[in-house]
Amino acid sequence: MKIILATRKSPLALVQTEMVAARLREQIPGAQCELLKIVTTGDKQVDWSLNKQGGKGLFTAELEQALLRGEAHVAVHSCKDLPGEMVAGLAVAGYLPREDVRDVLVLREGVTAPATIATSSPRRQMQVRMLFPAATFTEIRGNVDTRLKKIAAGAAAATILAAAGMNRLGLRSWPGVVFRPLSLAESVPAVGQGAIALQCRTEDAPKFAAVLDAATARSVTMERALQAALGGGCQTAFAAHVAGDRLHFFHEQTGIRTLPLTAEDFARPAAGAARILKELKFHA
Repeated sequence: MKIILATRKSPLALVQTEMVAARLREQIPGAQCELLKIVTTGDKQVDWSLNKQGGKGLFTAELEQALLRGEAHVAVHSCKDLPGEMVAGLAVAGYLPREDVRDVLVLREGVTAPATIATSSPRRQMQVRMLFPAATFTEIRGNVDTRLKKIAAGAAAATILAAAGMNRLGLRSWPGVVFRPLSLAESVPAVGQGAIALQCRTEDAPKFAAVLDAATARSVTMERALQAALGGGCQTAFAAHVAGDRLHFFHEQTGIRTLPLTAEDFARPAAGAARILKELKFHA
């Protein structure tokens, strides 16, 4: 059985797609995986400001089109890049087991209170501003290696990266910078952060779902239900992370909050999301 996996060409995307291929070969007898490497709009437009252009779909749309055209069976995404609304005819089949979900503050060596922090994410800006009120924000683009090199060279005093991507690339240290993981009380991760999502045509979802990680699906489905209820893309200062039966939540209206989740919330995520937002005094 040949399974074609659509992926971005970045080093991290290729590592993640090889992880998916290994999982499918292990779980599906006779599976043979091939990679279809695609350059997305977000990859091409390296000079664009994601904050100004809007990041929604910039790193996913071309992979989704490959699925709809029948050129690939599965598109592999960093789950946090997936827009809240799914393209008609496509579904998320599931996820690999989740990695470390935390954000990591990357400081130029010798810096303790960064004056400039390179991140275009409103979610990260608003939360890290609570740690460093005097900091100003700038933007750097590029893959993980490029961003680390720029911070070490002085392009900014700090940036913020996802621990999951750094771990998958085997980056435990980097010359000229210091890594400081941020706790969930300091920075609530993006919806789906640390999870690798497998997207496919709707009719194919059940066969892939059976070989993926149920615990990650339980958490991320709840997070994405909140994202959908709020209509949030990556340009909204919002975050939700489910750890066990606890929700870590951030929004510009509420700040960081932690709430309990019930079995009913997980059984009916959309209703659970509505309940939580009502409790937090949102008027959707």
